[in-house]
Amino acid sequence: MTHPISDYPSVASGASAPSLSFLGLGGMGTAFARAWLAAGCSLTVWNRTAGKADALVAEGAVAVRSPAAAVAANTLVVTCLLDDASVGQTLEGTDLAGKDLVDLTTGTPAEARARGAWAEARGARFLSGGIMAVPPMVGVPEAGGYVLLSGSRGLFETHEATLGVPLVPEFAGVDAGHAALQDIALLSGMYGTLAGVTHALALVRDEKEINLRDFTPRLVNWVMSMASAIEQISDQVASGHYPTGDVAPLSMQSAGVSTFLTTARDQGVSPELLTPYFALMKRRVEQGHGDEGPAGLVELLTPRPTAP
Repeated sequence: MTHPISDYPSVASGASAPSLSFLGLGGMGTAFARAWLAAGCSLTVWNRTAGKADALVAEGAVAVRSPAAAVAANTLVVTCLLDDASVGQTLEGTDLAGKDLVDLTTGTPAEARARGAWAEARGARFLSGGIMAVPPMVGVPEAGGYVLLSGSRGLFETHEATLGVPLVPEFAGVDAGHAALQDIALLSGMYGTLAGVTHALALVRDEKEINLRDFTPRLVNWVMSMASAIEQISDQVASGHYPTGDVAPLSMQSAGVSTFLTTARDQGVSPELLTPYFALMKRRVEQGHGDEGPAGLVELLTPRPTAP
């Protein structure tokens, strides 16, 4: 469930300010730390390069010299480190019994699940996070950033208000790997879109009579108008049923591929961002699905065994 950011304007209005320990003061980590400090939280910080904590100390944080000291300082412990291996190295030897560990480090679903089991074996509740934002969006409600969290529902419910200060928290399920999986899926959609945008801009960039400032609004509006198709495609993928008679069938789209490739060649643009998708369309048509829309292409990416 998505909560309005107004649910988390400040968590320090009660008798005592919530307290937490935060390990990892890179760009994202520093943004999170500042948001908690601005909300009045009591914050203990640790970073491998100790000097990165100086500015936060000036803003009210307490810096400690070791991960063990940071973990000991509070029940809620949040990590935002380089990778999963660095989380293990940093927390090795610390006493996690009775702690609530929230790991915001970017990693794979398998790493999150393994880290969750690792934490639970040491007596801690665990949440893994996927941050859907860049540092300037942290602590800025109108920016629309949020953080996916999966694992212990009890941990989430206990600390939801505190975790919601930097970014709106969304519970992504009890499987600790689901936040990372959805994070990567969402970013994959972003990169796919940016691939098309990159190719489009390359096509027109060097045309003297086309001004990119004039073309870009057309591109933005076109991409946004196509967004409505995502729900239809998703419904078909969920059902596994791909109806024929699509208004833009794959057979028609695939037949027009040569036009895209020729235009790219004539403009001196590499088609490498488009050709993988075109290859999928061709294969799907060759398998006899030319009257369908694009939803069925997912079957080529996740083939399933045929029933005997």
